[in-house]
Amino acid sequence: MAEKSHADIVAALADRLGENQVFGEPVQQGDTTLVPVASIRIGGGSGVSVRPAGAFAVSADGSVAWHPAVSVNRIVWGGQLALAAVLVAVAIAFRRKR
Repeated sequence: MAEKSHADIVAALADRLGENQVFGEPVQQGDTTLVPVASIRIGGGSGVSVRPAGAFAVSADGSVAWHPAVSVNRIVWGGQLALAAVLVAVAIAFRRKR
């Protein structure tokens, strides 16, 4: 079996993924090619939302690894929502004891 080129592997990945994803320009780092991926959403009234999803890393031997993007803002926002929910629950419990 002949080895596939990076372009062949990237094309195969594009065929397997949904149409709601956009691929960036591949970037070569040493023997690895990185292909950035963004997720797009078209909403009614809210326009278009584009978010980084991660990147595919294609190594020289043809193996492919997925590296998801991490949104620190979403993590912090989720922690703040959880803290607010706990504070509301404590306030409700405290008012009922009186």
